[in-house]
Amino acid sequence: MITRRNFLRNFGLAGAAFSAPAALTHAASTSLITGLTIKGRVQSNGSGIANVAVTDGYSVATTDKKGNYTINAHSAAEFVYISVPAGYAFPHDKGIAQFYQALTQKEGALKADFHLEKLTTDDTKHNFVVWADTQIISAKDGELLKTQSAPDLRQLVAGYPQGTLFHGIGCGDLVWDHFELFADYRAAVDITGVPFFNVIGNHDMDIDGGSDDVSAKTFKQQFGPTYYSFNRGKVHYIVLDNVFFIGTAKKYIGYLTEAQLRWLEQDLALVKPGSTVVVSNHIPTDTGNQRRNKLEEEAIGGTVSNRNQLYKLLKPFKTHIMSGHTHVNEKWEKDNLMEHVHGTVCGAWWTGPICSDGTPNGYGVYEVDGDELKWYYKSTGKEKDHQLRVYGKGKLATAPDEIVANIWNWDPKWKIEWWEDDVAKGIMEQRVALDPWSIELHGGPQLPKKHKFVEPTLTDHLFFARPSAAAKKITVKATDRFGQVFTETMQLV
Repeated sequence: MITRRNFLRNFGLAGAAFSAPAALTHAASTSLITGLTIKGRVQSNGSGIANVAVTDGYSVATTDKKGNYTINAHSAAEFVYISVPAGYAFPHDKGIAQFYQALTQKEGALKADFHLEKLTTDDTKHNFVVWADTQIISAKDGELLKTQSAPDLRQLVAGYPQGTLFHGIGCGDLVWDHFELFADYRAAVDITGVPFFNVIGNHDMDIDGGSDDVSAKTFKQQFGPTYYSFNRGKVHYIVLDNVFFIGTAKKYIGYLTEAQLRWLEQDLALVKPGSTVVVSNHIPTDTGNQRRNKLEEEAIGGTVSNRNQLYKLLKPFKTHIMSGHTHVNEKWEKDNLMEHVHGTVCGAWWTGPICSDGTPNGYGVYEVDGDELKWYYKSTGKEKDHQLRVYGKGKLATAPDEIVANIWNWDPKWKIEWWEDDVAKGIMEQRVALDPWSIELHGGPQLPKKHKFVEPTLTDHLFFARPSAAAKKITVKATDRFGQVFTETMQLV
């Protein structure tokens, strides 16, 4: 039987000891200069904007006080693009961010100007959403994205005060190898009314080329560069490409090229130490999968093999990492880093209402105030306060005398309590287990019918309590790290 874990491993490579040889890295030296000189101006209403970062993906320049810049292009450069500065609207085409220009020549001089519109409101407070793995493989999936997920986000935004700033991050696997469906993804983004910055995922790669160097050809035609940055308020946002195609049969690793790391070092040199930085990439830099499943080795298609190099560059900053790929929801935090691995828009590949860990189909919502972030998980088709699900006794065969609560956006700073017949009973016990509903929907070789590879996935966000035999009513109270309280009550008889 093909388990979900084996499915994911088959799309990557197993073996934690793997390190990419030098032959796999992109040419990274900033000394590989072409005869192309790019000059231009970044401006708003005819006035130049100073100190805007401009890049060809290899070197980073900044505009002078009149908004002018010059870059001697790298031989491998395909775009010239800006890091949109704080205080300006994000240029977009029907919701798809437009911060770049494709290079049309390799020699001579090229003029590339960028025109920005100044915001009429302070962007110190703003919000963003993370759509992980929309992953549509058919026109039917595309319709679900356009008729369920996109209107849900549009309605969410409409529920905030008028003028609230929102942007979106499409966190990779926008489609599932069928590039004609990028049109459906773009249409869904347009429906939301939110400008989206997009991340390349393993299912967004061209796999008919011989190496990673050509694997993003179609994605770049649709969305531009695969790594870049932008700014809003006091937060610096970075998008990275950490899916590395090894040139054969859908095989990839989680890996950041040397060229990308060198670009990132230059980009971050322009950011004040201590600032909040939000990094978005498709493959999580790390997860709890190896621990939960007691694996000897990580599946390196499931995490980033050279993540420590990334962490080193991010050490001076308060960093939040946004990722997807696993189709489960989890978070980890250490030192200056917190990673948010998102449950997916498509859930368990559009087979039903939940992911394989019981997280509802949905997306992350982040509210930014200055350099501080607050967040919650928005379940598609549910109210914002839908943050837990409680199962009665007997719903989980491995815990027949216990109730089980799935609190999918949990992290260790949450507090999970329970009451029996209005009497406080204390803290629920956290255990690694399978979600009962996921077992029902995804368990066994014949389920789900649409994609039989899907299997229930072990998760950290299940909580257990043992009611008395006479208990009639159970209440679970979940308090998140921000003091928000969510409750669910269940009648046992």
